[in-house]
Amino acid sequence: MPSDNPADDDRTRRPPPVADGEPPPEDAPPPQDDTAFFGQPRGLATLSGLEVWERFSFLGMQAILVLFFADTVAGGGMGMDPGTAASVSAAYGTMVYLVSVAGGWLADRMLGSYRAVLWGGVLIALGHYSMAVPTDAMTWTGLGLISAGTGLLKPNVATMVGKLYRTDDERRDAGFALYYMGINIGAFLGPLITGWLGEHQGWHWGFSAAAVGMTLGLVQYVLGRRHLAGRKHAAEFALPPTAMRRAVLLIAGGLVALAVLAGLLSLAGWLTLSRFVDALTLISVLAPVAYFWVMFKSPRVTPAERGRLRPYVVLFLASVVFNFILFQAYSTMILLASTNARTEILGFTFPASWYASALGAFEVLLAPVVAAVWARMGRRQPHASNKIALGVVLGGLSFLLMVLPTSGHADDTYRMAAWWIVGSYLLLGLGDILLETSGMSATTKLAPAAFSSQTMALWFLSLAAANGIQSQVVRLYGEVSHPAYFGVNGSIAVVAGLAVIAAAPWLRRTMHPVH
Repeated sequence: MPSDNPADDDRTRRPPPVADGEPPPEDAPPPQDDTAFFGQPRGLATLSGLEVWERFSFLGMQAILVLFFADTVAGGGMGMDPGTAASVSAAYGTMVYLVSVAGGWLADRMLGSYRAVLWGGVLIALGHYSMAVPTDAMTWTGLGLISAGTGLLKPNVATMVGKLYRTDDERRDAGFALYYMGINIGAFLGPLITGWLGEHQGWHWGFSAAAVGMTLGLVQYVLGRRHLAGRKHAAEFALPPTAMRRAVLLIAGGLVALAVLAGLLSLAGWLTLSRFVDALTLISVLAPVAYFWVMFKSPRVTPAERGRLRPYVVLFLASVVFNFILFQAYSTMILLASTNARTEILGFTFPASWYASALGAFEVLLAPVVAAVWARMGRRQPHASNKIALGVVLGGLSFLLMVLPTSGHADDTYRMAAWWIVGSYLLLGLGDILLETSGMSATTKLAPAAFSSQTMALWFLSLAAANGIQSQVVRLYGEVSHPAYFGVNGSIAVVAGLAVIAAAPWLRRTMHPVH
């Protein structure tokens, strides 16, 4: 992140000239006249391409994970009841985003963003290959590897996108919208492939497709690294050698001790799946509280940066509320679709998991429209806080919409038309574009310099908290009526979005340089 003095920000200076045909030095800032990718820096194409395949693998697997958990053992699943399946799926999401804090710290202090993303992708691919093996042990091993790899990759890719732009570059929000469109191309394609394979050939064939997708993503990332002008292999705030060795030993020792402790508690019968989920929920709520406290108290954070962190807390909470709704697109909504929605359109029958592709499709279609609108409006576009608030409201409305077709039907024999769930995903997709692109862009601008990658990791902690809270609430799915479940949760989200709109005047004053 830039310092308070623009002259100190190497992204405001042009890179030194290089000979024709030679790539820019690794430490060179990106040329600000680079408009090769739809008016954006060409490095955005490399990072967006990586996210296409990472989201293809992650969300492709996520779309069938809850169905795999809920399927009978005879059918190749794990035989969980629907509420437990949704809860465990949410707990997995919690673990993924909790690890993002460690991923941001490792990038800032030890690996650097480029290597953190590279090794994160390797771990994700190994995790998916593990899940392709049809045993319970390899399933849990694979989920652990994917969690660790995603924690390394996700916050650091977004940080690398932010480094392609100066803080005052008006292309930044539009660039993040295009980046998010790339993410959702993968989100659209993943469930189509993994869903068909999972429901027709077996769940582990679907997991195999996710493994191949992540491998392709790694290949294109390495081949396109020359376009990431300004990338650094080394960490920007590297620890001294002695402290780094001590940190490596502590991390390795802590992981081994944690694994041994978990194994012993499991053998003793104390660490059950339910208690593990409860522990993750507690950690997901306490971790962001602790992390905000560390950042507010850190001597590395200037008074000006500390002032920008205060409104960031509001944006963080808005993200928690929205993503509590969003992630249920891959759990309770998929379960609802599998039992209470038609899986046929114009005579064509499709797997229930394909509904998840509708969310990605809408975001692919809407993201360039949103990007074009923001680019055309320039400084007249709504403040970032209002974009985020509107996203939260739309998320709530997507759940309230489900009250209508589920009311008056007490059993699972009724099948709603496909367009109800598709319409819900349309509202959710537009809300996701508004909230996530503005939220990630604001994060890169509000982050203290010494916590650049870690503040993006903190943004992903909002996703961890959303999943952690969700892992408890979704246990009610199937225990209460569908109208009550979707109606109450949707109403809470709408009220939260309206509260952020009410706080807009204060947010505009305190979020400089975000507009």
